[in-house]
Amino acid sequence: MIHYDFVNVVPMRLPPLNAVRAFEAVCRHGSILKAAEELKVVRGAVRQQIATLENHFGRKLFTRDGRRLVPTPQASAFAQASSAAFDILLRAASELEGVVSGRIRLGVPSAFAVWWLMPRVAGMQASLGDTVDIVSMTMVEPLQMHPELDAVIMGGEYRPAAGITALRFMADEFGPVTTPTLAATLSKDPAAMGALTMLASRSVPKLWDEWFAESGTPPVVFSRAQEFEDLLLALGAARSGLGIALAPRASIEDDLQRGHLVAPYGFISRPSGYSFCCRTPDAKRPAFSALSGWLLRCGTPA
Repeated sequence: MIHYDFVNVVPMRLPPLNAVRAFEAVCRHGSILKAAEELKVVRGAVRQQIATLENHFGRKLFTRDGRRLVPTPQASAFAQASSAAFDILLRAASELEGVVSGRIRLGVPSAFAVWWLMPRVAGMQASLGDTVDIVSMTMVEPLQMHPELDAVIMGGEYRPAAGITALRFMADEFGPVTTPTLAATLSKDPAAMGALTMLASRSVPKLWDEWFAESGTPPVVFSRAQEFEDLLLALGAARSGLGIALAPRASIEDDLQRGHLVAPYGFISRPSGYSFCCRTPDAKRPAFSALSGWLLRCGTPA
């Protein structure tokens, strides 16, 4: 029989919870000031907690990028795990207190919300009742960065963090879109787009790069570029004839059908599509299961 000797095993010493909470908030905000505002403490208290955590681990946890604090790769992994752990504790405490809400605060990319989800809201309410609060997101960020939300819809390539369950419910296509008038000035060569203004969005800054790479199109040198805060504004600019925007088809299907926008070079498959993301403990709750099921029924076949 094998005997194990645990006498010399040193138990893992967990870091102070308050220090981890301050660290996780700074990681989300990239700012000690904003973390202090969220935690309702002074900045010095947050700095002290970060110093405590760095002393605990014996290493620096942040680097500075301009005015923003950026966690090191190892610290970033710890921040994701910490965020998931706090979410689990918060929901477990709520369940213990019997105050779990039956409503879902769902964060949705603004363009997707306006052109895909809102036309289907009546059907969603008929199927699920009035259980979903839709929160438009200008800057689409993972759920672990938004403790105030219960779930989010993510578009494009997304790898869920620890403690997050992601369900891909819809495939999509994407491509350059503009008005029929501007499209008539273009040749069959995508390089002709260079004569137009490139309309881009800070909320999806790599969308054009992704299209060039996935379509096999050489990057176009545009005569002018105009950047907007979110995709909703960029597509509004395209509809007004200000230039050419790169759009997921699901966000502009109605404009295509009405002839307000056209895709002069067609669309290519965007296999990453759209995912419904929630915290893993919530995934099996009836309200979340019902919502994910409804999204699967409404989404296009994968």
